[in-house]
Amino acid sequence: MRIVVIEDNLALAKAVATSLMDEGHGVDVIDNGSEASLFLSQEQLDLVILDINLPGKSGIDVLAEFRAGGASTPVILLTARSDTKDRVAGLDKGADDYLVKPFDMAELLARVRALLRRSSLEQTLETRVGDLVFDQVGRRVYQAGAPLDLPRREFALLELFAGRVGQVISKEQILDHLYGTGSDSDAAAAELYVHRLRKRLVDCGLTIKTFRGLGYCMEENP
Repeated sequence: MRIVVIEDNLALAKAVATSLMDEGHGVDVIDNGSEASLFLSQEQLDLVILDINLPGKSGIDVLAEFRAGGASTPVILLTARSDTKDRVAGLDKGADDYLVKPFDMAELLARVRALLRRSSLEQTLETRVGDLVFDQVGRRVYQAGAPLDLPRREFALLELFAGRVGQVISKEQILDHLYGTGSDSDAAAAELYVHRLRKRLVDCGLTIKTFRGLGYCMEENP
């Protein structure tokens, strides 16, 4: 799943992002409300973790704009203990859940799992791409009924491509998805994971094409 963490406390944001990536999710990190609004208007996401107190634009305003645009993506608010009115306002604006800082990371991960399960059940349980079937609830991928065993980052990369079949994805977008926004990983890491994933997809009805200077595009074989 693709999750964005919108939090201006970078130490906390990185801790949350690392915990989510350890569970196999692709994570972006944003520390500014105005940038978050733009990001949310352009990207397809499975869950948003949103701090209320942000520079540039408040989390409440970011959430209100997000919902006004018709987005139904689950949102977890992060709030300070004294912000009762903000928590109420956030829930009224369309938040699905909230956590009060400081919180236990295990509790956040449990709430993330619960919201993703609920969201998956409300939508489709399976996604088909080429000869592969994604089990969105179990977070597994199958080929001809047999599980395709993928390491965590290769699974996250396949999930990224599968959600954008026919679209060119840059190396920077791949690195942001695998390691979080602002990571110090270089383009070679993106090339390595694309190379490994290509080898896995030889008999799966899918091809990852290279567009020099632009990035990569997954296409279904005719």
